[in-house]
This record gives sequence, C-alpha cells and structure tokens, in this order.
Amino acid sequence: MPIYDQIYEQIKSQIISGELSENEMLPSIRGLAKDLKISFITTKRSYEKLESEGFIYTVRAKGCYVAPKNVELLREENLKQIEEHIDEIIRLSKSCRLSGEEVLEMVKFALEE
Repeated sequence: MPIYDQIYEQIKSQIISGELSENEMLPSIRGLAKDLKISFITTKRSYEKLESEGFIYTVRAKGCYVAPKNVELLREENLKQIEEHIDEIIRLSKSCRLSGEEVLEMVKFALEE
C-alpha cells in the first residue's frame, strides 16, 4: 500500500474511532513529513484526500483540523468496512467449503456473545 494511502487510512481510522476529536488540529503537512522522513508531497496528498472526503478541513495559514462528524458519512464508512469483512468471510468460507447456512450460524453465534 502506498505511503500516502497508509497515512490516509490511519488518520481516517482515528477520526472514525473518535481517537481524534472534532476540530482537533492535525500535525502540519511539513511537520508530519519530517517526522516520517518522507516527502511533504506525500503527506499533502493524504491530507487532500481526507479533505475531499470530508474528514478534515483546512484553515489557511493555520493548519488542518478534524471536521465535525458527519453521522451519515461515518455510517457509510462503517458499512463499507463491514462489506469488506463480509467479502473476506465469504472468501475464507469457500476455501473451507462451508455452506451459507454454516456461515450464518457462525455469525448468529457471534452476535449472541
């Protein structure tokens, strides 16, 4: 996975989990690049992607901040992650030759715990 995607995913995950709070200032693009010993263009690309998707906002000459949480955006992100996990479950279940009923039984059991 490219470095800019790793940065993007890590910050996005911290925002979704609440580890980063609304309006919390993020490290500067140049500061983060220096800390990670990478090009500032790489961190800039990550921040631009986060901003375009509504996770952060930029205040000119001040920095980048965590955007107020958009409940629908967070719900969509969580649904997307669930679908990715379901795809992985299906792939693994096929490799083990589990039936759909067996997979559903496992899911129901997990939900009961």
